Amino acid sequence: MTSARQPRRTARRVLATLAALSAALLPAASAGAAGPVPAATATVLPAAAATVLPADTEPADTESADTEPADSEGRITWSVTPSGPDGPDGRRWVDLELDPGASVDDHLAVTNFGDVAATFAINAADGYLTANGRFNMLPSTEESTDAGTWIDVQDTVEVGPEETVVVPYTLTVPENATPGDHPAGIAASVTSTRSGEGGTNLGVESRVGFRITTRVTGEVQPALAVPDVSAAYTASWNPFAAGELRVSYDVANEGNIRLGAASDVSTSALFGLLTQDRTAQPIDELLPDGSLNRTVEVDRVWPLGPVTTTVTVTPSAVGEDVIDASLEPVTVSVTAWAIPWPQLLLVAIVVVVFLGVRDDRRRRRKRLEDMLAKARDEGRRSADAPSSAPAGAGKGEPSA
Repeated sequence: MTSARQPRRTARRVLATLAALSAALLPAASAGAAGPVPAATATVLPAAAATVLPADTEPADTESADTEPADSEGRITWSVTPSGPDGPDGRRWVDLELDPGASVDDHLAVTNFGDVAATFAINAADGYLTANGRFNMLPSTEESTDAGTWIDVQDTVEVGPEETVVVPYTLTVPENATPGDHPAGIAASVTSTRSGEGGTNLGVESRVGFRITTRVTGEVQPALAVPDVSAAYTASWNPFAAGELRVSYDVANEGNIRLGAASDVSTSALFGLLTQDRTAQPIDELLPDGSLNRTVEVDRVWPLGPVTTTVTVTPSAVGEDVIDASLEPVTVSVTAWAIPWPQLLLVAIVVVVFLGVRDDRRRRRKRLEDMLAKARDEGRRSADAPSSAPAGAGKGEPSA
């Protein structure tokens, strides 16, 4: 009975030890908390309406007064483009370079592709880039503080069916304007009324526009920064496979002019013996005081301890911009620990099994030795015990 129960006890002890090691070695599952990304805004149009957007403009959702568009029974389709005095001139946006205090007169064209007349509201606002790098302008519910306030244009324009109307506007740079790029947008919009939850009416502003970037003359200061870099290693639970390093960083424009940027990510492990290089998606344009996030995933990273990640961001001019100042790359490094949890667990399992088998063999050998020793002792005692036969028995003497 004892010899049959002993292997079961050994197996139970091995399993209990494995369970304890697994609980100690396995890291708690964690979810990476990425910073909130602003949702890209989108146009909300009346039921059968469509818009024609310039390639690098993006409309925005806004709430406004509870009014109906002029042709709420039909379809409103329109476009807004830069224009000369006699009509659209082929420009898709407007780039200006002006001294402080200078002004310029220009035009925009509103084209109504519908079959009914429509009245459009005209407004200008500060410009910015969305999280996906597209240009947008502040909604009418937010107050502009920069170049959106420099544009003087009439409030509304009525455009007949299949008609184009040219609207003049004036942009005046304040005397105290700071040097550098100042983005803005100008748009034509209509407002429709829709029923919301609970039977309430919601005014939805739908707008189409184009961007106007004004570069105020003065000292140009191109400057990019990488204020936030993080690297997180995710191991493969296959101990014979490499893991993945996820690198996330922000690129911020701390200068006064728009810039493009190319960025490279390099990793180094095992004292520089293992290196990898990756190229991130380039940034076509980054406006002053703006920032964009980039994420690079580096695969085939073995868990060999600390992994040093170096991010190099190289600024560049946007489009046909000419920048006299030098454009210096920015380099930032961060270290992440690639701990070989699966490999450690595998080693622990092998060690526990080895120790269990070794101890079991020792116990078996000890038990066998004890049994042999006991048998020898019993044999020795049997040999040394006195005979229980009567005296004289076995000597051949006749009985009386």
